[in-house]
Amino acid sequence: MEITGAGESLTGDSLNYDRQRELKAFDESKSGVKGLVDAGVAKIPRIFVRPPEELNREDQNSGDLTNTQFVVPVIDLGDIIVSRADKVAGVRRAAEEVGFFQVVNHGIPKKLLEDVLKAVRGFHELPREVKADYYTRELMRKVKFGSNFDLYESSFANWRDTLFCVMGPEPLDPQELPPVCRDITIEYSKQARQLGINLLELLSEALGLNPNHLIDLDCAKGTLILSHYYPACPEPELTMGTSKHSDPDFLTILLQDHIGGLQILHQDRWIDVPPVPGALVVNIGDLLQLISNDRYKSVEHRVLANNIGPRVSVACFFTPHLYPSTRIYGPIRELLSEDSPPVYRETSVQDFVTYYDQKGLDGVSALTHLKLQKGSDF
Repeated sequence: MEITGAGESLTGDSLNYDRQRELKAFDESKSGVKGLVDAGVAKIPRIFVRPPEELNREDQNSGDLTNTQFVVPVIDLGDIIVSRADKVAGVRRAAEEVGFFQVVNHGIPKKLLEDVLKAVRGFHELPREVKADYYTRELMRKVKFGSNFDLYESSFANWRDTLFCVMGPEPLDPQELPPVCRDITIEYSKQARQLGINLLELLSEALGLNPNHLIDLDCAKGTLILSHYYPACPEPELTMGTSKHSDPDFLTILLQDHIGGLQILHQDRWIDVPPVPGALVVNIGDLLQLISNDRYKSVEHRVLANNIGPRVSVACFFTPHLYPSTRIYGPIRELLSEDSPPVYRETSVQDFVTYYDQKGLDGVSALTHLKLQKGSDF
């Protein structure tokens, strides 16, 4: 696989650079970013370099990341029976004002979290030819390995590989999962789903609804497990681990290792979400912002590339994804009034996800195209 290096491409003859050809060469290698690192690249290939206009736009609101006292809220889910009202209030504040929070005493054993990260790293560090069997861009494949789902749509590729697993709503045949992470993925998915149900109950109550309201809307019907691997990058300042985006789901539960790099956009500043031992990061997804009629915020976030690594994280997305369904989602009726008319038009999850995937991580919220004009009837 011969791909133009960053230094060469930025100073050399741009006429010699065929982006589509280089994207295809990277894709067809089936070895991902890890394959580039294993090959000993000293400069990142040009397909990963952030364009100058994107760099300026993205960083104009970065400011000094250390000049704020803001800390992402940490919610202790222990003793929830006695202090449920306090937990609901904490979740409400976090979901309405920040869109992100961390949870501790969540019920998932620390040993299981450690074993999940170890298994994910184990998969990504398998020989190339073993991982290549799982490499595909086939839309409906339930288990697939890849790098950059929007490789051909994005303005630059991210320094990240991913193992993508659709765990529900239909039960996944365990044999489809790679043996190195099979049992632990199934167990973690089960426990993360239960935690998600608990959180959705709190989020329902925080909206003044019955605890089962969001569950009854099938917000926990489907789950995806995305296991990300961010290799050490020789030129981290030129690219990103994950571009700025918000999540196309109802809720995300993220397990991250100790390295860090996750940032959220809060009040026009990028804020670090530091790893907290034993904690899980929770964020509101686009679909929950939609049905809450903007009460809850699905905020943009990104992951920095790093010369230290690999960084490993595991995201559990709560969404039926592309599972066939006739259910249509719009702002919840009980939250609407003359003073609070609907902000969005209705959509199916499949249509929303399809639009999101075709658009790619371009820094623009996928909710924008669902916004209604002010004064719409409800």
